[in-house]
Amino acid sequence: MAGSSHGHTPAAWTGVIIAFIGFCVAGVFMVANNHLGFWAGIVVIFAGGIVGYAMKLAGLGMPKESAEMAAARARAGEAQVSR
Repeated sequence: MAGSSHGHTPAAWTGVIIAFIGFCVAGVFMVANNHLGFWAGIVVIFAGGIVGYAMKLAGLGMPKESAEMAAARARAGEAQVSR
C-alpha cells in the first residue's frame, strides 16, 4: 500500500478529519451522559462521510483506474514474478 496514493487526497483528509471531530464530540458527551450531544456527534461522523464522498464526486478524490492502467499493472506484476 505504500506505493499507492490511497487516502492521500483532499476528499479523504477532509472526510476523516470531520469524522474524527464527530467521534471526539460523541465521546465527550457520552462521558457527560448527554444523549443529545452524543447523537449530534454521531451525525457529525456521518456528515464526514457524506462530505468526503461529495468532494470525491467533485473531483478531489482519487480517480478511478482505467482498464489500460489495470492491464499494465497486471503485466508489470507478472514480469516481476517471472524473474
